[in-house]
Amino acid sequence: MLKRFQITGGRLVETDGNDAPVHLYIAPDEQERKYLVEQCKLDEHTLLSALDPDELARLEFEPEHAAVIFKKPRNYSSADEFRFRVVSIGAFLFRERLVLVVAEDVPLFEGKQFARVGSLQDLVLKLIYRTIFHFEEHLRVINMISGELEQEINTAMENRHLLNLFTLEKSLVYYLNAISSNARLASKLQNAAAKLGLTPENLEFLDDIVIENSQCHEQATIYSNILASLMDARASIVSNNLNVLMKTLNIIMIALMLPTLVVSIFSMNVRLPVPAPHRETIWPFWFVMALATGSAVVVALIWWRRRR
Repeated sequence: MLKRFQITGGRLVETDGNDAPVHLYIAPDEQERKYLVEQCKLDEHTLLSALDPDELARLEFEPEHAAVIFKKPRNYSSADEFRFRVVSIGAFLFRERLVLVVAEDVPLFEGKQFARVGSLQDLVLKLIYRTIFHFEEHLRVINMISGELEQEINTAMENRHLLNLFTLEKSLVYYLNAISSNARLASKLQNAAAKLGLTPENLEFLDDIVIENSQCHEQATIYSNILASLMDARASIVSNNLNVLMKTLNIIMIALMLPTLVVSIFSMNVRLPVPAPHRETIWPFWFVMALATGSAVVVALIWWRRRR
């Protein structure tokens, strides 16, 4: 699917004109890929890299354009089951045109960063800057979800919440890799500023991108280290909760076993309290019942004293 955008008054406005300077290809089909390779002279391997979520961010120069591939968090949904993923975005910068290629329909031009766009180079930098904020938003969500899972693990006796926490930890590893890859890309953009035609304002903005990305990487590292260091402790909590449950069940079984043992010993030798003129005294029955009840009370008292 192809969308075209015109820069009007510093804003991006969608248009149908073929002369629009910004072309956005969303999950391009075979015909669109053929057009990009043959007509726009995009390298086929680089184009496929822009659609590969596992591709690293990088900067490449071709005779007629510069290819910028950067990483962006994928939109999270409940169907992902605590799995946060990243996607690749390809920005092919020509002299008078910018071609963007994404593998799925994701919002690219949201946020106050796009309230004022001065040039195509400025648009590319703002797209990278927006991905940093997107990563930070997801990191806050991951931190909130991990806190909720910790509360569940403190009382749970199953591995489901622990596995969800492990999935979050795995997602943070992928996020760290993507953020580090974007950091290397920003460094390459600084070194190739003259070749890309970046203005002093663009360079100043690029310095802000480097700083924000570094802070984002530190934040992701802290969250990842915390989750990794506490995984063993949380597994021990689940095991301890199970041991407490088994201990409680054993005490209940003992409390039920002693009265059953007492009644079983005397059951064949004690007359039942059936009213009849020829029956003898029935006090042995009540004695056995009192002995059984007393044994249960003794077990309960011992348990209560040991828990104090």
